[in-house]
This record gives sequence, C-alpha cells and structure tokens, in this order.
Amino acid sequence: MVSTTSKFVAEMIGTMVLVLMGCGSAVIAGSDGTTGVGLLGISFAFGLSVVAMAYAIGHISGCHINPAISLAMVAAGRMKLGEAIYFIVAQIIGAIAGAGILYVIFTNHPGAEMGPWALGSNGWGTGYLDEYTTLAAFVAEFVFTFIFLLVILGSTSTKNIHGGFAGLAIGLSLVLIHIVGIKITGVSVNPARSIGPAIFARGEALSQLPLFIAAPILGGVFAAFVYNLLIEKKETV
Repeated sequence: MVSTTSKFVAEMIGTMVLVLMGCGSAVIAGSDGTTGVGLLGISFAFGLSVVAMAYAIGHISGCHINPAISLAMVAAGRMKLGEAIYFIVAQIIGAIAGAGILYVIFTNHPGAEMGPWALGSNGWGTGYLDEYTTLAAFVAEFVFTFIFLLVILGSTSTKNIHGGFAGLAIGLSLVLIHIVGIKITGVSVNPARSIGPAIFARGEALSQLPLFIAAPILGGVFAAFVYNLLIEKKETV
C-alpha cells in the first residue's frame, strides 16, 4: 500500500513539473504565438507534462496534480475529502516551487522583465492577449474544466477497458483545450497552476486569481455530478 507521504511527494513533484514545463514553454520558448514554439508548442508542453507525470506518478497518487481534479473525485465518490485536502496542499506547494524555479531562470536572463502577467500567469481583460471579458474568461474556464474532467472520469473508470491509455487521453485533451483557450485566459483549468505564477507576478495576475480558483473547481464538480448521474452509475470509494 502506498503511504500518504509518498502520495504527497508525488503530487508535489508532479504539479511542479506541470508548472515549470508548461509555463516555461510560454515564458522561455515563445509566448506570443509567433516566435519559438508558438501556441501549438505551448499547448503540447502542458499536455505532454501531464502525460509524462501520469506514467511517472500515476501508480502512486493517481497523478491529479490539480485541485479541481481532486475535488471532482470527491464529488464523484472516488476519494475522501480529507485525502483531497492533503493532495491540494501538495499541489499548491508544488506549483509554487515550479513557478519559483521558473522565476529564478527567467530573471537571470539579460532581457528579463516581470510584466503584469509574468511567468505564464492566467488572466483576461485589457492588456492580456486578446483582451476577452470577465464573462468569457469564467465561461471558458468552467466549460473547459468540465470537458477535461469528463475525459478524466471516463478514462479512469473501472469500466473502461482501455484504462492503460488514460494518461495519454488526458494529456491530449489538455492539449486540445489549450489550442482553443490560450488566447482567452492562457488556460488554467487548474487552480494550483494559476496560484504558482500569480504569487511571483503579483499585480493583475494575483487580483484575478479568484476566478481561476472558482471556475475550474465548479466546472470539475459539475462534471462529476453529470458523469455519475447521466453517463455512468456512481462509483464508491
């Protein structure tokens, strides 16, 4: 049986890798969609981070690396609330660590400048990418997280005979979501992913953080209820 300490460390490292590699692709490898890896490359960086960690730590903690996933698993009856809170603490610590590593690397570049949404922070409105409204940002984060959790719940179901490919399906769904959503909010669908960079960026990124906590959690929990009530009979822990 896997210890709670092992699960904590796994979730912390997994979330650190997601933030460092995902946000790092935007900050270091090309953040404007026209140079470097571009929007498609950034999308794949986030998705591939999830795929890599799914196979690295999935057998230890399930590789949630996202508070919205942990809370959705509680709503779906697949996880106890106490364990979810334990996971979330690890995820937030990992996200801050990943953003901290990225901060050290980025600020030691001669042309480094910490803008209002630095380090790949999520945001919306005037000055942020395509300047979508608050409503657009909330709807996008809610719906994208809803879709993301449907994929996760379905691919990890005990009734899914293709469960060995769950990590790949989940990672590719995150790629898809980023391809569509980067220009809207930078794509969070993960409160921890938003918290890490915002702490270092401060300013607008920090003030807009509540939306990137609330919308993904609501979207994930709603997906759990829809999946259990309309798609598959509720599973118990």
